[in-house]
Amino acid sequence: MSHRHDAGYKYLFSAPEFVRDLIMGFVPDEWLHGLDFSTLQQYPGSYITEDFQNRADDVVWRVRVAGEWIYLYLLIEFQSTVDNYMALRMMVYQGLLYQDLIKKGEVLIDGRLPPVLPIVLYNGKQRWTAATNVFDLIPPVPGLVEQFKPHVRYLLVDENAYSDNQLASLRNLVAAIFRFEHPTSPESIRQLLVLLDEWLVDRPDLRRMIATWLRATLMHRADYRILLPEVNDLQELRIMLADRLEEWAHQYKTEGMQQGMQQGMQQGEALALQKLLTKRFGGISPDILARISGARTEQIDLWLDQIMDAQSIEDLFGGPATH
Repeated sequence: MSHRHDAGYKYLFSAPEFVRDLIMGFVPDEWLHGLDFSTLQQYPGSYITEDFQNRADDVVWRVRVAGEWIYLYLLIEFQSTVDNYMALRMMVYQGLLYQDLIKKGEVLIDGRLPPVLPIVLYNGKQRWTAATNVFDLIPPVPGLVEQFKPHVRYLLVDENAYSDNQLASLRNLVAAIFRFEHPTSPESIRQLLVLLDEWLVDRPDLRRMIATWLRATLMHRADYRILLPEVNDLQELRIMLADRLEEWAHQYKTEGMQQGMQQGMQQGEALALQKLLTKRFGGISPDILARISGARTEQIDLWLDQIMDAQSIEDLFGGPATH
């Protein structure tokens, strides 16, 4: 996803209500759920290292614990692509944050460091596959060295891990944003707008924030193809989207039918190719079957054209398949 998309998430999580709902809805911990989120304060997220290179975390918040000004820091790192070295990045970010706290004298009364909960909020299309502990980035080492490998973990919140039904069961702003990211239909967008309009009837600031985010990010995505003038409120956005959502619903249905027809043609041609190969050359190996099932229609057509001239199955599939 684009830099604009990640910037949109930073914009939303500049409001404490989104940080609260992220913790309450997607971090399974009773102690955290019992904190007083009205004390949330945003902390500067850019630090200067000793070599004067600027390093920026995305969003950092702190919250009051047990009535004392003892801080629990929440590092929230937004990510739209899988980063195999995210565990290392988060370890570096925590170190920079601690250095900054020490420099500012914002450690605990006894000189110890405040706890940190590092969170990676992932909004990419594929499932997250990277290690969540820097320990797992380092191969096993015999003897004493193994004991000194660092253990630094982060908490992963992967949007793709939640079904629409799971998200719909939560009265939660972050869950609603996740559902906007992956709508089941154009009608689901309209229903979400109605829902948020009801939830935030007394919060014009959040209504304006979500409307701005929707227009600036989701409505510019290629799969939506909906362009809107500036809007400042959810209700206004809902009214302006009414006709466009109907148009999109029709397009959504038409494209779905076209895609289904194309898939049907591809499957039919693949089956025809398999039958011809079996009749002409005998059995088909699992590798050849896998190549056929993964091939595009154009490639299958090419194989069908060449099958009568091929002297063996190796002649047909000996070279790399074109894509």
